[in-house]
Amino acid sequence: METGAQKQTKNAGSLAQRINIMRASVMGANDGILSVAGIVIGVAGATNNSHAIFLAGIAGMLAGTISMAMGEWVSVSTQRDSEKRAIQRETVAVNDHLSVEIEHIKEKYMDQGISETLANRAAHEMMTGNPLETGVRERYGFDPTVKTSAIGAAVASMISFPTGSILPLVAITFFSARIRILATVISVIIALSITGYTAARLGSADRQKATTRNVIAGLLTMMVTYLIGIMFAR
Repeated sequence: METGAQKQTKNAGSLAQRINIMRASVMGANDGILSVAGIVIGVAGATNNSHAIFLAGIAGMLAGTISMAMGEWVSVSTQRDSEKRAIQRETVAVNDHLSVEIEHIKEKYMDQGISETLANRAAHEMMTGNPLETGVRERYGFDPTVKTSAIGAAVASMISFPTGSILPLVAITFFSARIRILATVISVIIALSITGYTAARLGSADRQKATTRNVIAGLLTMMVTYLIGIMFAR
């Protein structure tokens, strides 16, 4: 039967995993919108050929999907490797130099304004229960019991990137040549507002600033690629 501490640890791990998947999904969708919008707007600046625009968008979608998925897998795997090395170093430190680790925690708390007596007591009590977990958390700043999935993040990006890129691809392809660029820009602004707001919520950041930055980045991307397309238009 699970104890309260075990349930709390399990819940923390599940929450971290969900946040990791949501982060990868939101960023994947955002990159899908931004990347493919930039591609199709740029090609539309160079040609009115709907078939060429569509092929460029599809190529960007497929390349971006693979790139995002591999990027997430490599990034999270690298983070996991770094955490494993930190745990190994702390295991040796706790086994061979426990007093040094206790002193480190004590000094850390004293630097935060806690009295020496209270810091010393807290450090000893914390290192008595689970010294490895406490040592890793206090020295390296992460919880060794919480694991994130590199494969989960990769799959989330693999799904969300093409999902996000569908919007600018459909808008540029199926609207008439007269209004398709404007329609694509408007649809991308709406989509980027949603992903920017969602990302800010997940990260507990300023939602208005995050949304504005996201939309501005999208507008600049489309503007630059469109101008480049016009420069190379036949």
